[in-house]
Parts: sequence; C-alpha cells; structure tokens
Amino acid sequence: MKKRPSFALNGFTVLKWLIYLFFFVFLLVPLFSILLVSFTGQPINIFGSLTNPKILSATLEKLSGFSVEAYASVFKEGGSYFNALINSLKLGTGVAVLVTLVVLPIAYAFARTKMPFKAFFAALCTIPLVMPTFISSHAFVLMFGKTGWVTHIYQYFGGQGVLFDVQSMLGIVLVQVFFFFPYALWPMVAAFKISDVTLEEASQNLGAKSWYTFCRVTFPLAIPGIVSSMLLIFTVSFSDFGTPIILAPKDLNLIVVESYREIAGFFNWAGSAVLTVIMLLVAAFFFWLQRLVIKGREYGTISGKPTKQKLNDNKGVVSVLTVYTFLIMLIPTLAVGSVFLSSIATTWGHHALPDGYTLDHYKTIFGTSGKNIVNSMVLAGGTLVLSVVISTFVSYFVVRRGSGGLDFVSSIPLIVPGIALGIALIQTFNTAPLHLTGTALLLIIAYTIRRMPYMIRSTMSSMMAIRKDIEEAAVSLGASSLVAAITVIGPLMIPGIAAGAILVFVTVIKETSISILLAPTDWAPMSLAVFQNLLRGEYYTACAMAILIIAIVIVLQSLAKKITKDQLY
Repeated sequence: MKKRPSFALNGFTVLKWLIYLFFFVFLLVPLFSILLVSFTGQPINIFGSLTNPKILSATLEKLSGFSVEAYASVFKEGGSYFNALINSLKLGTGVAVLVTLVVLPIAYAFARTKMPFKAFFAALCTIPLVMPTFISSHAFVLMFGKTGWVTHIYQYFGGQGVLFDVQSMLGIVLVQVFFFFPYALWPMVAAFKISDVTLEEASQNLGAKSWYTFCRVTFPLAIPGIVSSMLLIFTVSFSDFGTPIILAPKDLNLIVVESYREIAGFFNWAGSAVLTVIMLLVAAFFFWLQRLVIKGREYGTISGKPTKQKLNDNKGVVSVLTVYTFLIMLIPTLAVGSVFLSSIATTWGHHALPDGYTLDHYKTIFGTSGKNIVNSMVLAGGTLVLSVVISTFVSYFVVRRGSGGLDFVSSIPLIVPGIALGIALIQTFNTAPLHLTGTALLLIIAYTIRRMPYMIRSTMSSMMAIRKDIEEAAVSLGASSLVAAITVIGPLMIPGIAAGAILVFVTVIKETSISILLAPTDWAPMSLAVFQNLLRGEYYTACAMAILIIAIVIVLQSLAKKITKDQLY
C-alpha cells in the first residue's frame, strides 16, 4: 500500500490550513502590524496594501519614515512612558513577591497539614476568580474609601481620616494581592504535594527539628513551583487593566492605562503601538522565564515504591494556619458582600450600613440594561461555537498529528495582554478591505483568540485520554480520517469540550479590556455596562449588574466542576 503524500489535499489538510489562516489573519498580522506602527508612528493597512495599489504606495511612503524615536522616548528618563514602564514593573514585582509570601503558608496548610475546613476554604478561593478586577476595585472603595464601611468603623474607634488611600499604588497592590492569590495557590499546593516525604522523614530521623526540615528539605523541593507561580503572578499583575483604570490616581502612570488612554483618548497611534509592543515583550519574557523554570528546575527523587504522605497534625501549627487562611479568605468574601449590599441599598455612605434597602436597582438593570444581558449571552455564545470548532481540531492536529506549528501559534495568546490585542485588532481592521472595527464579529473573534487556551487545555486533555486504535478501527471499516474523527473521536470528547466551553463562556462574560476597546454601542456586554456605570457614578446599578455577572459565573463554574469532576481545578 502506497503511503499517501503529506501534501495530499483532503479534508484534514483543508481544515488545518484554514485554522492557520485564522491565526495568521486575526493574530499574527495584527501583532506584526502594531510593530510596524511603533516604528512609523502612523496606521499601517497591511490588507489594503495587498489589494489596492494606492494604499500600497501610501504604506511604502509611511515605511520610508521608519524610526526608533518613539522607543527612545519610552526610555527617556523622566518621561511619562518611562515612568509608566517603571511603575508597572514595580507593581508586578511587588504583587508577585507579596502574593508568594501570603500564599506560602496557605499552600503548605492545604498540602501538608490536617487543617480543618479545607473544602470550605477551597470554595472561598473561587470568589476572587469570579469577580472582574474592576468590580473588585470598586468593592475596595466601598470598604476602604472615604465613606467606606471599614472607614466608618475605623473612625468610630478613634481613627482619623482613612485607614489607607485606596486610590493609590498601595490600593492597587492590595486589590491584586487579595484577588490574584488563587492563581498562585494551587500550583504551590501541587508543588508541596509532589515532594518526596521520605527525605523529610530521613531528616527528622537524623535529629532535625520540624522547622529545620521545612527550611532545608520541604521548601527547596517546592522551589520550582513557587518561582513559577511568582512569575505567573507578575505577568497577570503587569497586564491587569481593571484595577488600575479604577484606582490609579492621575499622577500614577501605568503602562496598561497609558496605552489605553493613548488610543482611546488621544488617537496617538505611535504612543499606543510602542507601549503595546513593550507590554508584549515583557509578558513574553516572563512567560518564557516561567516555562524555563518549570522545564529546567524540577526537583525529584527516585523511589522503589510510592510513599504515603504524613500530614502535620501539630495542634499549634494547624490552629495558626487555619486562622491565617480564614483571615486571608475573609477579605474577598467581604468585598463580594459589600458589592451586594450596594446593589440593594437605597443610599450608602453616611453610616457603616446602608440607610435602607431596595430591589429597584435590579428592576432597573433588567428594564434598561436587558439588552446588555442579551448581548453578553449572544457574544459569549458566538465565541463558544468558534472556540469549540477551532480548539477541538487544534487539539486533534497537535495530539494525533504532532503539529508543533499549531501548538506554538495557539499558545501565543497566552502572552498577549487584553489591551495589547485590542489595540492591534483596532489598528489592523479599522479600514477597508477588512473594515471590522466596530462590529460584533471582531469582538467575538477577539474573545475567541483571548480565551481559546482555556478551551484547548480541556480538549487536549480529553484527546490524550482517547486511545488511537478506536479511530483506526473506524478507518479500517472504510470511514475517512475526517469522518472517523468527527463521528468517533468527537462524541468521546464531549465531556472535555463541555467543560472547556463553560470556562470560555465564563471568562467572556467577565472580560473587560477587550470589551472596553472593541465593543460597539449596539453590542455593549454586561461587563462594559458595569464599567460605564461606574464611570458615570451610577454605583448602585453597577453593583446590581456586577452581582448578576458573579451569579452567572458561579453557576457556570460549578457546572464545569461537576462535569470535569475537579480535573480542571
């Protein structure tokens, strides 16, 4: 039997190149386009240059003005761009270090002690994940602002002014610490769980104290997971848009806010492009560094038989860690409670509690913002369909066909901040022949690219669990490879597809940065409506809409957890 040539035109070949085309048009070209703009200072219409000689001539003329002047201005000490970069690096570093220090005892408690209420604490850990960061920021204003309920209590006991200025770098750091810590918690828990307890037992058998064993044996074995978590938190903090846009004072420049203001406020293509490229480079560097740490710094032992972990049951240690864990989890819980109270308050600010309670704000959002709710569902549904189709076939080509190229291209969105992707798409599709800016289609595509890694992660795991001989049996019975994949592999992947689909739906519902930049007026989703209400001072209706978003996310995440039986958590 002759081997079919690899270049043969069949259904799989067409699908593979269509997926490559999707990433090329909507990811690679926009990123390359924004790179060109950063050197020319003017919009570059790549697709127009390929179809229109006049546009091509104009593009070549713009490229003749190639200059690094805009980059020089970024690194000009004392300039606003330079300050924004330095402040963002400081913010990311500070949050990464603080989150690591805060989470370390909690991770150890989860993994290596008999701490009670672990399931309860694990449930509380989901609270920070379901809240969009700009809602978390407003919650901190409700708590620690000049009229916040914590401030009222503080002043009642003799304090002067506020406990701290929430609209400051400190406020941004605290919000990010308390709402980003779950990203670091579970990798650290895993790092503590995989370490070989026989080494700790050997240390203690040789007379070492428990604290010495932890410092010299347990902690070093967990270092790769801890460092990896720290680098992840840096990237998340550096790219976060929701917190600084709400809490950053006018005199505090941060790169993600500056890039948004340059494009949305001043239409300064050069400035926004340069800042976008720098964001991409910083995010890419730390993502690469994280992968390097995981790949090259693994500690392990070889044992003839598996060992059962002995959990620390020291009452003093367990009690201290339980109280500490509860106090850390309490802050996000109180933040959600504050948003809920605001959503049912008639007025709030004169006292620690609202002056009265009403459900009118919920009636308002269902009456006047019903279209935003429908928009969110339609946009998330469209993203869901596109993500399922592309991610399922990407997983197939990577797992079954060993397509390293698709694996690499589909991983690029992991290093692209939302603001950076939005600016790149606006620049690329702002003119003919692909004038998509201001349409729901581009918004759905942006959501798909941004959140596709969630879907790919789920479908790829399901694909790996399916034996290859099942597909081969269908082919031997006369089915083509494409038909076998769709009719045999597809149904077996339904649990993984369903779980990934819910995760995509959840993250799209609370997506902020992409929505703010790309959503047209007629297609404004709930997250954008909340953001706009906050800016207009309509705090009570904003909180009611925020609670609705949180409720939807909680329900869908619970469904995803049930489907996957905790495999994704």
